[in-house]
Amino acid sequence: MRKSSALQAEIASVLPTLRRFAFSLTTSIADADDLAQQTVEKLLTKPIPEDAALLQWAFRVCRNLWIDEFRSRKVRETTRFDSELAQAQEVDEGKTIELQQELQAVGNAMQLLPEDQKAILALVAMQGMSYREVSETLEIPIGTVMSRLARARGALAKQLYGKTEELH
Repeated sequence: MRKSSALQAEIASVLPTLRRFAFSLTTSIADADDLAQQTVEKLLTKPIPEDAALLQWAFRVCRNLWIDEFRSRKVRETTRFDSELAQAQEVDEGKTIELQQELQAVGNAMQLLPEDQKAILALVAMQGMSYREVSETLEIPIGTVMSRLARARGALAKQLYGKTEELH
């Protein structure tokens, strides 16, 4: 079992990456901070497998917490895009409204993706994880990662451009 002070230091080192992942799932700064906090609480209170890489384990815990929260919200109300996605990006005064609209369109399109596709897209495209790392993190076959990612990219292209095309 990891020592408490060592674990705290490890968690502190992965916290920025964990917050970005939480934001990619929630598209809300406030919700992402709450989700990251819940994840850290779980990491500190529940034992982490000795052979688990902390970042991958943190992603798994965060994703599972988000799925639970998402399901709860669906029961309580219809989820919708939170405009904080556009606000989260620091836009220089020289940037146009077009960029904000494009960011909002991408956020809206991502919200329409099934949770399993959104999580994989966030891990690969936003966190830069390899297919193998995503496969290990989510405990699914690498082929499933590839097919869900392809479907997510196709759905985003269709939503954003009205046609199916490969996104890179």
